[in-house]
Amino acid sequence: MATMGAMQAKDKEVFIVQGLAGEKSLSGTVHINGSKNAALPAFAAALLFKHPVRLSNIPTIEDIARVSELLEGIGATVEKGKKDEYTVTAPSDTKPELNKDISKRLRASVIFTGPLLARYGEVQFPHPGGCVIGPRPIDLFLSAYEAMGARSYLSGETYVLSAPEGLHGAEIFFKNQSVTATEALLMAAVLAEGTTTLHNVALEPEVTSVAEFLREGGACIEGIGSTTLTITGGGVLTKEKPHYHCIPDRIESGSFLILGALSAESLILHDMNPDHIRSLITLLQESGVDLEIEKNSLRVKNGRPSRSYRAVNVKTHEYPGFPTDLQAPLLTYLTQVSGESFIFETVFENRLNYTEDLIRMGANIKVFNPHQAIVTGPTPLKGRDLESPDIRAGLAFLIAAIVASGSSIVHNVYYIDRGYERIEERLGPLGVSIRREHLPT
Repeated sequence: MATMGAMQAKDKEVFIVQGLAGEKSLSGTVHINGSKNAALPAFAAALLFKHPVRLSNIPTIEDIARVSELLEGIGATVEKGKKDEYTVTAPSDTKPELNKDISKRLRASVIFTGPLLARYGEVQFPHPGGCVIGPRPIDLFLSAYEAMGARSYLSGETYVLSAPEGLHGAEIFFKNQSVTATEALLMAAVLAEGTTTLHNVALEPEVTSVAEFLREGGACIEGIGSTTLTITGGGVLTKEKPHYHCIPDRIESGSFLILGALSAESLILHDMNPDHIRSLITLLQESGVDLEIEKNSLRVKNGRPSRSYRAVNVKTHEYPGFPTDLQAPLLTYLTQVSGESFIFETVFENRLNYTEDLIRMGANIKVFNPHQAIVTGPTPLKGRDLESPDIRAGLAFLIAAIVASGSSIVHNVYYIDRGYERIEERLGPLGVSIRREHLPT
């Protein structure tokens, strides 16, 4: 994994993909890695514990490298164990100032504000950045922290939050369901004095997983899995040898599932949870994809060409609805099925911007506004140079390049590396012709 100093070099890397021209020739088995979106808050949760926290089934991706650097920057110890394990030891005292360069490139950095403010009484951070998929205001965080007794102000480009007398419990209603706000405030409430009730919280499996880990570690949390969490705060968690085992990545599962539906004779996904992607499975079955579903695995069986699949309409929504992070891969799938599909992106603005590149590849897509589009298929795609605008669209471009005829060059590989572990090494054994190259400066 690259350090911040080497990230510019990684920005010059590309994937070169030779397309299958619509043939279904891929086959094999894919192991699904641990969830990026569960691992990141789990690293933040380690700040709530007195003793070192062991984290396992952690994916080897760039976002994990970045949060490790964030933690080390405030004095925490992050030790890499065997392939998928880390041990995090929180500092007894620190000046909790998040690295500006990392925070500006990583939206998940905002999750760390909750545990840092609660444990150390202060946190400083820039406006968090990340993928260019639309505005992500942090007013949910600031207003909630203020309700818990914190003071906040903006110093130049840096937010400064302080709670010298500690946080206290509060009644907080989120006007919008937010995964990161739910996680950050949950962690803040674990160390706050008194009882905090969080209403309209996010229900994503990643939230539930980290909440259960905190409860197992000694936190008093009620309502896990519902839209209301009640947390009775206390001191730093003192459980000895705390261990968090990361759940499977449902977005990775869905991405490989979509690739299999388009391009595989037979593809088996192992070590995943079908219940976490039930909305996608239902849509693909409605579209005509033949699936065999087990408790912890799934098989795509293809006895028909993609053009015989039927169009479906998609509306993104908070869990358990269709995830916005699978919208780009599924839209790519819909360019290859028969009929007209309506896409309604309800979570982020600008998340349909990537469709311009699919149109250049030959897709028939009409974008009406930042949230709505119609896809008419099937249309053959042709290889092109593609610029990944974010993690999920970058993976969608790889899927499009595999489906297309001819060769494609996918730029901004760093985005893909942020969310998918060594993707080229996992696609190659399935029959994909893909290689990573470094462009000359």
